[in-house]
Amino acid sequence: MQAAQTLTNHFNIPQQEDPALTILDNPSEWPTFGEPIEDLNSGTWESRIAIEGMHCSACAFSIEKALKSVDGVISAEVNASSGRARVRWSAKSTTPSKWLAAITKAGYRAFPQTSIDSQSRKNQRLIMWRWVVACLCMLQIMMYAMPAYISGPGEMTPDVERLMRWASWVLILPVIFFSCAPFFKNALSDLQQRRISMDLPVALGILITFFVSSAATFEPSGWWGREVYFDSLSMLVFFLLTGRWLEARLRNRTAGALDALMNRLPSSIEKLNSNGTFSRVALRSLQVGDVVRVSPGEAFPADGNIINGNTNVDEALLTGESCPISKAVGANVIAGSHNLTATVIVQVEHVGTSTQYAQIVALMERVAVDKPRLALLADRIAKPFLWIVMLAAAVSAALFWQVDHSKALMAAVAVLIVTCPCALSLATPAAMLTSAGALARKGILIRRLQALETIVSVDTIIFDKTGTLTQDRFHISKITTASGFSPDRAQQLAASLAQNSLHPVSRALLGAWGEKELFSVTDVQEISGSGLSGNTPLGFVRLGSARHCDSHRC
Repeated sequence: MQAAQTLTNHFNIPQQEDPALTILDNPSEWPTFGEPIEDLNSGTWESRIAIEGMHCSACAFSIEKALKSVDGVISAEVNASSGRARVRWSAKSTTPSKWLAAITKAGYRAFPQTSIDSQSRKNQRLIMWRWVVACLCMLQIMMYAMPAYISGPGEMTPDVERLMRWASWVLILPVIFFSCAPFFKNALSDLQQRRISMDLPVALGILITFFVSSAATFEPSGWWGREVYFDSLSMLVFFLLTGRWLEARLRNRTAGALDALMNRLPSSIEKLNSNGTFSRVALRSLQVGDVVRVSPGEAFPADGNIINGNTNVDEALLTGESCPISKAVGANVIAGSHNLTATVIVQVEHVGTSTQYAQIVALMERVAVDKPRLALLADRIAKPFLWIVMLAAAVSAALFWQVDHSKALMAAVAVLIVTCPCALSLATPAAMLTSAGALARKGILIRRLQALETIVSVDTIIFDKTGTLTQDRFHISKITTASGFSPDRAQQLAASLAQNSLHPVSRALLGAWGEKELFSVTDVQEISGSGLSGNTPLGFVRLGSARHCDSHRC
């Protein structure tokens, strides 16, 4: 694929459009990964995409440059730590397929943010396989290299030494051709695009070490010397891939915490047809005025009013209030909140970007691509820093060349390899996004990452209501029982009834009991606003409010 792309670029062969990208040129697809910008000129959209293949700020800078070179792209912001980008473009001048193709031409893969989950899982598995191959080969190569380190003069014959070196050379091949493939691919893309990123010096260091060690294996008496570095090379690749794997895992965990809020809407909903029946339709087909049926356990697909039915609604993640809210006919419901107890009929009032849920999602998506001041400073320094490293490596090789060719090449490699962590351009945004993800898991949404830099100077925090300080779910803090009834037995009975309900209190009771054995319960009934009842091996049991139980002397 890479060779075909190179030939296409070299001979200026017209490239065929990717069908997967041209589908996104349909205006009906644009709201799935963006929204129109009302305060700008008509026809301006802001789209959010995920990008595969970035590993440092230099990559993000290259993608931003490629996007801005497309006619019709107004602005582009790319965050290398989160793998997300925000693009503002004019529908009058360009289409999504054109600026997405510019990212592909730059050597990266881009796709709508809606498909990031499946893509990230695929990338995670591939990274893991490369890491496993590097790990197994490294352990075996280290075993073959160990005799050379511990044996004394004359203890290992030349034949055995050559056998160990040839065995190490065979084992390093899977590492070079499979485990190191991402480094070489990104470095080749850098050379084609006449840019520099973290992978270019790393790939050069790996190749130089491999060729010098291979030459010493084939011809130990050559000018390159007789020393081999297969053990060091395999260990370097192993640690590099370990860093890549940890980086990908951190990015997925952070993105997952932010996406927990973004992916609460159902993919389909039951809509009332003209003939009076309900049929399940895609969420995107809903319009203002439609009537939908929402069952217990489902999330409300849009903002609207209940026109039939009574239920309890969990709005904790959107409002901060942990208690379920009773909703009757005429009450408003919010997109993204969960229906808990009964089926209701809702008339849609707001859909898409006009819902309260969409505004919160847009806020969190801005966090994923936002760059605080320190990250912007790191971006500006990263590219010149890499050029300085490349120059320093060349100078080191030149200074040692007249003394020892082999040492000259290894000195250059040493300078190149020290850039591989690239902490300058990764540490700052990674720390910011990790903090934002941790706070999101605690229910705290960060509007601007810049606030994390200034929060250290805050000495007083004022909260406007107690709901701000609560969690979005209940937990059991104390169990009190009547005389002669054990707390464990009471908790087991409560959890056995609670497993038949979606009420937040029932979920808390069941979660506290865990995976332990439950009683079988029959004839379960749930009364909205009161509680549950059912037959257990210990008799008829009720669970719920004091009035619900006291009226039956439970």
